[in-house]
Amino acid sequence: MGISSLGVGSGLDLEGLVSQLLEAERAPKAARLDAQDERIESEISSLGQIKSKLSDFKDAVDDLRKDQSLTDREPTIRNPSEETEPFTAKASNSALPGEYDITVERLASGTRIESAAAVNGGFADASSEVTDTEGSLTFNIGGTADTFSILVTAGSTLAELREQINNAEDNFGITANIINTGTADGGAKLVISSKITGEGNDLAIVNDNNLAGLNRISTVDAAGTSYLTPTETAQNSQAIIDGITVQSDSNEFKNTIQNVTFTAETVSEKNANDEFLSSTLVIGFDEEGLEEKIRGFVESYNSLNDEIRTLTKYGESDLEDDGALAGDFTVRGIQAGLGNILSSAVTGSALGGLFQLGIELTSEGKLEIGSTDFGLGTGATRLSDALEDNFDEVSKLFTAEDGIASKLFEFIDQYTKSSGILSDRETAAKDQRDRLLDDRSAFELRLVSFEQTLRGRYLNLDQTVARLQQSSSALLASLF
Repeated sequence: MGISSLGVGSGLDLEGLVSQLLEAERAPKAARLDAQDERIESEISSLGQIKSKLSDFKDAVDDLRKDQSLTDREPTIRNPSEETEPFTAKASNSALPGEYDITVERLASGTRIESAAAVNGGFADASSEVTDTEGSLTFNIGGTADTFSILVTAGSTLAELREQINNAEDNFGITANIINTGTADGGAKLVISSKITGEGNDLAIVNDNNLAGLNRISTVDAAGTSYLTPTETAQNSQAIIDGITVQSDSNEFKNTIQNVTFTAETVSEKNANDEFLSSTLVIGFDEEGLEEKIRGFVESYNSLNDEIRTLTKYGESDLEDDGALAGDFTVRGIQAGLGNILSSAVTGSALGGLFQLGIELTSEGKLEIGSTDFGLGTGATRLSDALEDNFDEVSKLFTAEDGIASKLFEFIDQYTKSSGILSDRETAAKDQRDRLLDDRSAFELRLVSFEQTLRGRYLNLDQTVARLQQSSSALLASLF
């Protein structure tokens, strides 16, 4: 509905009066709503900041809680030169620290079989016919279940046979290649290699039908007659560990050193006298890596603590604002809970607590690797000594059932998970914001109604004054 312009008839500033009355009605309520809105938005934002920082710290704690560097042993290899790296190594967390001289003398290999030269009944080239009669070849490894067969059709060429072998459905690791010698006497040789390594794992190629043509690429026929002899037989890898010769049917040596696996990559270097040079394998602890993670844990906690202190502080004067979450019980509870865990004793570790690791809790609630010597050395000294002398106990200090990282993770999780305390607080604050929006909309509607009421009243006043002014003017005109 339209509202007439006020003051036209009477000449009075009724529009200004209505505006002043509306502003007088609006200002106090709007100020309260704005203050509430600012407080709620600040609370939502601050809770998000706390939750984000707490989640970052939780990730750091979780990494430390599950980090393999706390339990696994760190293999270090020192080679005679940087040119050759004879082996790689890994160790389980139960491996004993130690130092070993290792030489790789031989790598494991599989069988290699070559067909005869052309002059000795072999093949002139890759297009040479293998057999004029259809027959089968069976490939197997003695002592294993590895076997497959192919059917060689009459008229098949050497090249076609190569493809049949390589593409056989049950091929367990046999590779065929053709090498052209470049001479009429040598011709083309079919070279068949097996990836199955280890002594006794020689490849046999059986001419199932005793065909003359297939005898040229067979080691034996069905009757047991021998033909081709492997140019290389399957053999074990061989190494020397502290003067003891050891072998493996592959290039991987498992538990040759208890709970240690090393894998031969190449034969060790030799000196000018053609003698093998040994490499040194050291099984120890990744002290440097763990110290770096511990220092990162300290920094991550301090970042969280700074955020909490900023958001929960009270202004020291009227000129300094309080933090957005000043006095907030939930956030204060987080701070207190973290402090209690960090200063608690850990029965699962002989170190007992973070202090013995050189980490101290300051009066401001921060962690620091202390510089004060309490008769036990500075914090840096205690940390270094613990890593060097009590590595396993350092691990337990964090990872034991009552370990620092284990307890911190469980404590933080109740606040940061999707249905956690902080999420519930955020939801409640957002609900408040929604209700505030409803209150603001309702207030605006009331103001519209109030304005209509005011305009209705002052419109009557405007019209009445206008009529009086007209009457007065007419009366004055009649008198004069």
